[in-house]
Amino acid sequence: MEAAPRLSHLLETSLYVADLDRSERFYREIFALEPFLRDDRMCGLGLPGNAVLLLFLRGGSTEPTPTDGGGAIPPHDGGGHLHLCLAIPFGELAAWERHLAQKGIEIESRITWPRGGTSLYLRDPDGHCLELATPGLWPNW
Repeated sequence: MEAAPRLSHLLETSLYVADLDRSERFYREIFALEPFLRDDRMCGLGLPGNAVLLLFLRGGSTEPTPTDGGGAIPPHDGGGHLHLCLAIPFGELAAWERHLAQKGIEIESRITWPRGGTSLYLRDPDGHCLELATPGLWPNW
């Protein structure tokens, strides 16, 4: 059996939100993410490491979306409280704790992992579970 072709990295991930303006503002103000694209159904924000966070208006992508590239993006949607983990340098942990406190963002949980990493958990305006994790969480981080 032939091995699977290689993957490079995670390019995009999505969260589904109730209010695009509120969510875009949250991710820009709290994480300083750069907006790349915005329309009435979604917002694309640049993440470090050449990745993109896509915020979709919940229920706004349940039909195929035509593109200028000759095809259509298949429908998708999501519900519930999803999870997203953002990697942070170990030396920035205390700065993140201060930054979140200054912005009035509650740290829901703080975990020190057996490999030596630390995770901070917080919520976005839609209740999605966000994690900030230092190296030492996984064997590859």
